[in-house]
Amino acid sequence: MVTRVLVVDDQAMMRTGLRAILDSSAAIAVVGEAADGADAVRQAGEVRPDVVLMDLRMPGVNGVEATRRLRSDPRLRETRVLVLTTFDGDAETVAALRAGASGFLGKGAGPEELIEAVLDVARGRAALSAHALSVVVEDASRRQAREALDDDLARRVGTLTPRERDVVAAAAQGADNRQIAADLFISPFTVKTHLNRAMTKLGARDRAQVVVLAHRSGLA
Repeated sequence: MVTRVLVVDDQAMMRTGLRAILDSSAAIAVVGEAADGADAVRQAGEVRPDVVLMDLRMPGVNGVEATRRLRSDPRLRETRVLVLTTFDGDAETVAALRAGASGFLGKGAGPEELIEAVLDVARGRAALSAHALSVVVEDASRRQAREALDDDLARRVGTLTPRERDVVAAAAQGADNRQIAADLFISPFTVKTHLNRAMTKLGARDRAQVVVLAHRSGLA
């Protein structure tokens, strides 16, 4: 199955380069380009991409607001947002994650990393670089220091089985399914099953949100 991608960046040269890299993969098809957030939201509603590759800093509607609009549109429930960023503004990274981004990739990433991140996000996995993960952890720690654990989140966490807690905690530290399976002496399929059940119980839309909730609740 081919992953359909909408490329969003205010620089035409950047869009051209990203399209060339993505089109080099037989598993990906670029179905549109947008130069700002407003146009990205409009086009996404028309072409229904699997993944929106989103720049954060754009004139008019920026990437954070565009991500929020995309994730709140019921027509785009299956569309994922992969943010392409320089990581020079951690507050923006946190804001994009809260808005519903499923992954982050530095603009210095190579072609293979870009293709792999797009495909990971399309499959419902979180594409979180080491820096993005550290930003999430720091933000969650600050939030925990300022506020008590939300009662509803505590209730949801309480429904997890011990094994589901183990899997969620490992995922929150950046481990992929194969690493988790090796550490817990179970199969990758079993890891996926536990993670999917945990996502349902926690009310998480994807792996990236599981990471956020795990850190907020202290599971990580």
